[in-house]
Amino acid sequence: MTDKLQNDINNLVEEFNFNGNSNFKLIVLFGLLGDFDSFEYAINLKNFINNHQVKNLDIFAIAIGNQNGKEKFCNFTGFSEDNLIVVSDNQIHNNLDVSRGLDIGLGGWVNMFLMLSGINSFKTIKEVFRGYTGDRKAKQIYSESDSIKLLRFLKFSGDSFRNVFGDGYLRPFELATFRLNNMNEIIQNWGDYILNEKYLPQRGASFLLNDKNQVIYKFFSSNVLGYSSNMRDPVGFLSDLIKD
Repeated sequence: MTDKLQNDINNLVEEFNFNGNSNFKLIVLFGLLGDFDSFEYAINLKNFINNHQVKNLDIFAIAIGNQNGKEKFCNFTGFSEDNLIVVSDNQIHNNLDVSRGLDIGLGGWVNMFLMLSGINSFKTIKEVFRGYTGDRKAKQIYSESDSIKLLRFLKFSGDSFRNVFGDGYLRPFELATFRLNNMNEIIQNWGDYILNEKYLPQRGASFLLNDKNQVIYKFFSSNVLGYSSNMRDPVGFLSDLIKD
C-alpha cells in the first residue's frame, strides 16, 4: 500500500461523500456502465448483500456514464442509485492508475474486440469458456424457481439447468446465459449505457476500507471478465465481513 494510493482514496471519500455508517466500505470503480464487468459485478454485489443480510458494509461505486444509463443500470442490476456516481470520463481511473485496457489507436471497438480475443487480456478466453463448460468449484447462479428470459422470445426456468446438469455447482451454459442476458440489456439500451466507445477497454478496481478509511484490500482489473482476483467467487473477499 502506497501513501499516494491511500491519499487518493481519502480524497475520493471526501469528494463524493462516501462516508456511510458501517464499519467497512467498499469503493468500486466500474468502467463504462455498459461494460460486461460492471453489470456482472453489480449484480453479484447486490446478491451478496441480500443473501447474507450484511449490515456492516457500505458499497459505493463510480462509473462512466450518464443519468439515464444510471437509472436503467440500477433498475436492471438492483444496485442502489444513491450509492452510484456517474462521471463523464476516466480521469478518476487514471488518477488511481487503473488499467485503461488495450489501445492500438484504432478506436474502442477494435480494442475491445481484441481484448475479448485474449490480446492484452489473457484470462478472458478462459473465463468465456468457463461460462459454457461450467465449473464444479463455483456456485450455481439460478435457482429452480428463477424465470429466465432471453432475447424477448426465449423463456425457461432455472429448473431446466437442474434437470439436465443437476445442481449445487455452476452448470454448463449457466454463466453464459447470465452474461447473455446482461449483454441483451446493454445492446437494447446502448446509447444510454455506452457514453463514449473509446472507454470500452477501460478496466475497473475495488478498494475495501475499514472504519478509519484505511485500504485493507485492493484489486485492479486488467482483463475483460476479470473484475475479481477469484472469478469462481468474485465477492469472496467480503465473506469475512459476514462474521462481524
